[in-house]
Amino acid sequence: MHEGEGNIMVAVALFGWIPIVRAIFKRFDARTAVAIAFVAGWMFLPVAGFKLKGIPSYSKLTATCMVILFWAWKFDKERFQEFSFGLIDLPMLAWCIAPFFSSAFNDLGVYDGLSQTMYQSITWGVPYYIGRVFFSDTDGLKLFGTAIFIGAVIYIPFCWFELVMSPQLHRLTYGFHQHNFLQTLRDGGGFRPMVYMDHGLMTATWMGLALFLGAWLFYTKELPEKILRLPSLYLLLGLGVTFLMMKSYGAIFLIFLGLMFVFLSSKMKNIWLVILLLSAPHLYVYTRTTGIWDGTNLSGFVAEKFSPTRAQSLQFRFDNEAILIKKAMEGTVFGWGGYGRSRVYDEYGKDISITDGLWIITLGQNGIFGLMALMFAVQTPVIFYLMRSDPERWSEKNRGAPTVMIVFLSLYMIDSLLNAMVNPVYMVFGGGIVSMLLKGEAAFSAKQANGSFEEPRLDMPKTRFLPSPSFQGFSRFIS
Repeated sequence: MHEGEGNIMVAVALFGWIPIVRAIFKRFDARTAVAIAFVAGWMFLPVAGFKLKGIPSYSKLTATCMVILFWAWKFDKERFQEFSFGLIDLPMLAWCIAPFFSSAFNDLGVYDGLSQTMYQSITWGVPYYIGRVFFSDTDGLKLFGTAIFIGAVIYIPFCWFELVMSPQLHRLTYGFHQHNFLQTLRDGGGFRPMVYMDHGLMTATWMGLALFLGAWLFYTKELPEKILRLPSLYLLLGLGVTFLMMKSYGAIFLIFLGLMFVFLSSKMKNIWLVILLLSAPHLYVYTRTTGIWDGTNLSGFVAEKFSPTRAQSLQFRFDNEAILIKKAMEGTVFGWGGYGRSRVYDEYGKDISITDGLWIITLGQNGIFGLMALMFAVQTPVIFYLMRSDPERWSEKNRGAPTVMIVFLSLYMIDSLLNAMVNPVYMVFGGGIVSMLLKGEAAFSAKQANGSFEEPRLDMPKTRFLPSPSFQGFSRFIS
């Protein structure tokens, strides 16, 4: 059964995605095919899905992850045999099974626990696993990063269409707006593009991630000189202008903060700036859950220096968090589980709470256990990288892509304090970085037959990276 509105193109795209991914795997080597399919699927599949009895709905998210996993196994099953579960994977395992404990301790039944665990595993565990298997060295991560950059370049004309004409592409293609149209209106006029993603903020973050990757790969001389027959520098500048024109100031701040921190860390030869990024979410969660900080001083600063409207919106988030935190603390260490049990209702049964941040959603549904599992599932690859990689070498060739990815994962956890954007691509980063570091220094070089080492070279496909209908599932993104 189809969830929500839409036309026949929803079914064509989602079910047509299965043979499309097969064709991609037949045309390219398995690792390149995985990279292309993840990027194309997330960018172009409809924000819709079909309910299937007994299993998670077949949607953009589940299609992207599971269809890629299926064909990857069919075309390159030998590579999967190389995977070995280790202690470093425990945070991700804990996060994937957290919903089962939430259901069990709230008497919601084994079926509910298994169903929620399956969805969580598809959303987070499967892309992490694919990253562990297919992007286990710098060559693979560079390939994946370059694919994201190319995908964002392809997105540029789509974004400009919606900047001028308003977000209409998803409606024109699939028959419905994927999110509240009013949230695309920007202060001072204009629109924020959504294209084929859940929300304008998700699209802006995607373009910002691509800019981050492209800029640092260009700086480390790892970005191909020409992409799609155009000089990479021109494409990078075009992407930068497009990103700024989207007017997502939070995404702009985080991406340029990340670029600055990577550059300064490599020059100062220390990791303290990245540790600061890692620590910020933990400090925020601690001060909010203990009541030490209520956010009024920050919203007051925003009102005075920037915009009273934005300050009011920010304080509204803080006030909602306060009542949701209180409700969460009344539950078990594993949270309240699903079915809206973690939300707050008035005496008439009306839901009076609004959940914005992924952290507060997780705290309510999966408790302290789930929240800590989430944070360490995202941050463990970053911590591992900081322990194994000298920051003064971050600007060297073959280290550009993993360096950007670990800093972006740190920024993602900060963004999750205010938003709930779930993107499986980010977990591919985490899995790939873990596998790369488990290999040691050898992962940064490609060994020749004579035993010497040479720098891995990224061979770009000699065809244009054409967008194909892609699949994006329901994310818990709440603007």
